[in-house]
Amino acid sequence: MVGENKFRKWLEVEIAVCETLAERGIIPSRAVQVIKERANFNVERINEIEKQVKHDVIAFTTSVAEFVGPESRYVHYGLTSSDVVDTALALQLKESSRSCKKMCRNFWKF
Repeated sequence: MVGENKFRKWLEVEIAVCETLAERGIIPSRAVQVIKERANFNVERINEIEKQVKHDVIAFTTSVAEFVGPESRYVHYGLTSSDVVDTALALQLKESSRSCKKMCRNFWKF
């Protein structure tokens, strides 16, 4: 599904930030447990929300909130959209580089 990996990386970033904030005592540890257990999203729902709000990250966090419930108030806490998008893009590039490197190694074996 288009966007699935992008949103998966966004969620990875959001959860990592929640874990860090909990370690520092800024948000409750129990909330992070709930977020990790329930966090998910629906790409179709994100697209639907984005048509209304005209903002991809707001649409994403709204979809995540629908899965997480009240603890979702800590998702995206202290972040800008660019924080999430840019960090997730860096993770995607790292992942892509590994794949390219592996493909090149396999290609040059022949």
